[in-house]
Amino acid sequence: MEFNSIEFPIFVLLVFAAYWAIPSQKLRNQNLLILAASYFFYGWWDWRFLSLLAFNSLFNFQIGTALGRTTRPSRRKALLIASLTCNLGILGFFKYFNFFIESLWSTWTLFGKPVGEGPHFEIILPLGISFYTFQTLSYTLDVYRGRIKPTQKAEDFFAYVSFFPQLVAGPIERAKNLLPQFQNQRKFDYDQATDGLRQILWGLVKKLLIADACAPYVQTIFNNPSDYSGSTLLLGAILFSFQIYGDFSGYTDMAIGTARLLGFNLSRNFNYPYFSRDIAEFWRRWHISLTSWFKEYLYIPLGGSRQNHIISIRNTFIVFLVSGFWHGANWTFIAWGAYNAIIFLPLLLANTNRKYLDGVESNAQIPRIKVLIQMGATFLLVCIGWVLFRSENLTNAFIHLRGILSLSLFTLPQIRPTNLLLMLFFFTLAEWTQRAYPHAMHNIHVILRTRLLRYSLYTAIIAKVILAPADTSTFIYFQF
Repeated sequence: MEFNSIEFPIFVLLVFAAYWAIPSQKLRNQNLLILAASYFFYGWWDWRFLSLLAFNSLFNFQIGTALGRTTRPSRRKALLIASLTCNLGILGFFKYFNFFIESLWSTWTLFGKPVGEGPHFEIILPLGISFYTFQTLSYTLDVYRGRIKPTQKAEDFFAYVSFFPQLVAGPIERAKNLLPQFQNQRKFDYDQATDGLRQILWGLVKKLLIADACAPYVQTIFNNPSDYSGSTLLLGAILFSFQIYGDFSGYTDMAIGTARLLGFNLSRNFNYPYFSRDIAEFWRRWHISLTSWFKEYLYIPLGGSRQNHIISIRNTFIVFLVSGFWHGANWTFIAWGAYNAIIFLPLLLANTNRKYLDGVESNAQIPRIKVLIQMGATFLLVCIGWVLFRSENLTNAFIHLRGILSLSLFTLPQIRPTNLLLMLFFFTLAEWTQRAYPHAMHNIHVILRTRLLRYSLYTAIIAKVILAPADTSTFIYFQF
């Protein structure tokens, strides 16, 4: 069941009505309803993988319980190793088994063995496995470190792992943020719920009117990079930048908004990343839950940047390469990770990677020329990286990048989606003017003070969403 399907709003409406019909004192009943709804939601895609989700939850719940019952260092370390081995082993099998087999086969042929098509096994990638695996791992790691106490109620933990708004594509929630919300009473808050609805609506705008509008042009250009001029290839990279942002942050907006309808607050996952002034700021604003996960559980344990430059460079490359590999079993993702490490390093070595921690031009309606150039240069660097991310293979990626660097870059694009570019301009303008708020419709009641104007806008957006092409695409991050 996808957020942009007709079934989802019906499902949410039924869950919302049943959920708030339960008195807030009956916390266990509310959590059991969320658990049942989440398993129904996940089973709608493929019921066979419900057993994997349940096993992941039960295994990590038991590991957490066992960690809470022992203080012996050797025992605790053995439990942690068991958790890491099981969680990463399952993730590795479903996501990377074919990649490793095919890579091994390709390497084998380099040593004079017969060249032919290597073995390939039809392994279905369970929806959201990368997200809920990292979510349960963070729980185990935090319990092991003594940062949180293991939960005693299985239904709370199962609901935390499977919470349907963020189950399949995040945000990747830490137990210290989300789990206590299952353990404390929740009361209906009208303002929270209405803002949640506005955020859902803005997420639909991003997905259906921005991402899905860009998708056909992106597919055409990226499928045949050798057929297009440099200007067209650059346009394709720019359109994919908007597609993946509208698609992924649109999903996140709908996830956060849906959770708010039920009285939960999920972590922010995007903070207007294309307004970043350097690549370090971009990574503090893009997929925040994953970036912070790697920082806390990989970068800092490796030593972070507290040691010499060699160690800092090593750690930076490890984190970006692992981040790239997390996204998928393809050399393009690894190349994308390496590229981001390379463009991040100058900031790290110059100790300017934390230069921009404030809001972008927080007191200005129009950015200064210097800031505009910084944002444009950062966006261009990000676009180049997205070429590696989106291409089917490295060969296509190099053809695409080589074309962008050719003299045909200075010609008119062969594809000119004028209406789409105009829509992207107004979309960017809307986000720029509302960049101080969690989402672009958060402050709409201040901008449009009368109900007539606000509800006219809501009606227009809903009508536009309903009239959007029926062949909407699956969310990009569902494949991760």
